[in-house]
Parts: sequence; structure tokens; C-alpha cells
Amino acid sequence: MDVTSIAATATAMTTLNQTNQVQLSVLKKAMQIEQQGAMALIAALPQPVQSANLPDHLGQNVNTTA
Repeated sequence: MDVTSIAATATAMTTLNQTNQVQLSVLKKAMQIEQQGAMALIAALPQPVQSANLPDHLGQNVNTTA
């Protein structure tokens, strides 16, 4: 067995592992930013106005037929 090929393979595997870790951390950060943006949009939605003469359950379900 050639020692240099083993060392080169180990170095390549280490580099690949580090690259995967960096890509995963970037993905997690992007997902966190998306989550914060979505939460801000949800918080910015106006609250529905409840009419006094309509039942509470009205408008919560959508009936569809195919």
C-alpha cells in the first residue's frame, strides 16, 4: 500500500466533511432567516373582525367537491 495515497484519501475525506459542515450551517442559517421573515409576515396580518350576528364557527371550513 502506498502511504501517500492513504494520506491523500484521508485529506480529501476531511476536506469533504468540512465542506459538508459549512454547507449545512449555511442552510440552517438560511432556514432561520426564512422562519423569522414568515413569523414577521404572520404577525403583520390584520386581526379578523368578529361580527356580532354571525356564529363563531362560520368561515372556518371550506367545503369542496371534486
